[in-house]
Amino acid sequence: MGWKDAVDYVRGAASKRGMTEAPADQQLPLGARIGSVVSLQQSPLLRASAAGSLIRMPNGGDTRILAIARIKLNLSGKLFRYYLDKGDEADEKFLQVYVNEQGDVAEILYCTQLARVVPETVEDQEAYTGEAGYGLGDRSYTLWRAQLGDHGLDQQDLDAAFGAEEGLEYLRDAGNPEADFVPPFEGTETRIDDAAGQSGLQQQMYLMPYVRELDGAGREFLLITTEILRSVNGDAGKRGIHVDFVIGIPVEQERVVIQ
Repeated sequence: MGWKDAVDYVRGAASKRGMTEAPADQQLPLGARIGSVVSLQQSPLLRASAAGSLIRMPNGGDTRILAIARIKLNLSGKLFRYYLDKGDEADEKFLQVYVNEQGDVAEILYCTQLARVVPETVEDQEAYTGEAGYGLGDRSYTLWRAQLGDHGLDQQDLDAAFGAEEGLEYLRDAGNPEADFVPPFEGTETRIDDAAGQSGLQQQMYLMPYVRELDGAGREFLLITTEILRSVNGDAGKRGIHVDFVIGIPVEQERVVIQ
């Protein structure tokens, strides 16, 4: 059953029961809705940036939620992404919200896309999905200065992050820290681009979080996500695979207001 077919089926079933159709973006953590305005205190981001983080600071246009995604992975709790930029014309920006098994918001990350790559060989794809038993899920991951120079970061940004080093090492933030390899989290992302849920996309995901300590400014996450597109607006003919490298900085809940 495709995206639109599933939406139509649910609506039809609700209509037969005499239920009033409700928007698809209701009852979300922090009261988020598509079109909501996000007010974010930027002090954690400023501290991280001053300590050499690769996070990109928000600008005046990054205040409205344009899309909402529910991510179902083999982990406890629930994961949501509130997109402030969907990546159609610029890099993705989103709030990632994790809700624990008790229904409480346990973590909020402000995230900006660092780079996107397309694995071109079967071997690369198996490494980025963890199917090879190595790659995504390894104990650590190193971002190389030369690698990022091709993705739009200027020399000042690179100097602030890398200093005299050629690489930044991030440690896996899941599973046994002593294990050489832990399979990445696997599941699906269903993103809606309007309140009724009529447009959006669905894709298979393989996700592994990595992390490093910033000097006196807390932790910086590197989220590596392999995404296999399954459908766009219900069209299952839309296919593709890419890998997103995203930087995330933790933000306390009291610093985020969504209206």
